[in-house]
Amino acid sequence: MLAALTRLRLAACHPRLVDPDTGLSSSKLERVLERVDELLAEGGRALVFSQFVRHLALVRDALEARGIPFQYLDGRTPAVERQARVEAFQRGEGALFLISLKAGGTGLNLTGADHVLHLDPWWNPAVEDQASDRAHRIGQTRPVTVSRFVSEGTIEEAILALHAEKRDLADSLLSEADGAAALSPAQLLGLLRFGAGAPQD
Repeated sequence: MLAALTRLRLAACHPRLVDPDTGLSSSKLERVLERVDELLAEGGRALVFSQFVRHLALVRDALEARGIPFQYLDGRTPAVERQARVEAFQRGEGALFLISLKAGGTGLNLTGADHVLHLDPWWNPAVEDQASDRAHRIGQTRPVTVSRFVSEGTIEEAILALHAEKRDLADSLLSEADGAAALSPAQLLGLLRFGAGAPQD
């Protein structure tokens, strides 16, 4: 069930994440790029979070094709290079900072950004909040706008419904391999069926 849930979540981000040979485009990626154009026109700078490194790679390719400068960080980035990229972003090098959620959810001070873009919902909303807090640090002098991208009619809507119904998820989910492991079989089946909300225990 967990493997099936992951495939559904990947498909909600971009069809190519489950079928590399597909010719289908991603409406989510198109909307993300529209939002990037808007905030760049306003002089904004953004942290861009995803749980999936492969999803960030597709966004990175799209930004490179448009000539938009950015920094990048995931779990494979060496510690020394990680700090160098943080410092470069803080100096103004790059309008965007692409970060995998697990690699950048804590321990970073990125007040150079005044926007945070979450490309996909995490099981535990507290983890997203921790990531957003990277821009809400001492030294931040501007309002910070947080945007979340959710694909309509997909498992992402079911995850958000689960957030709304089970706010104690932050206490029950662990930040290990996958937060879905803390859900009951009935809740997992509810997500697979795209229910309005997962069944209660």
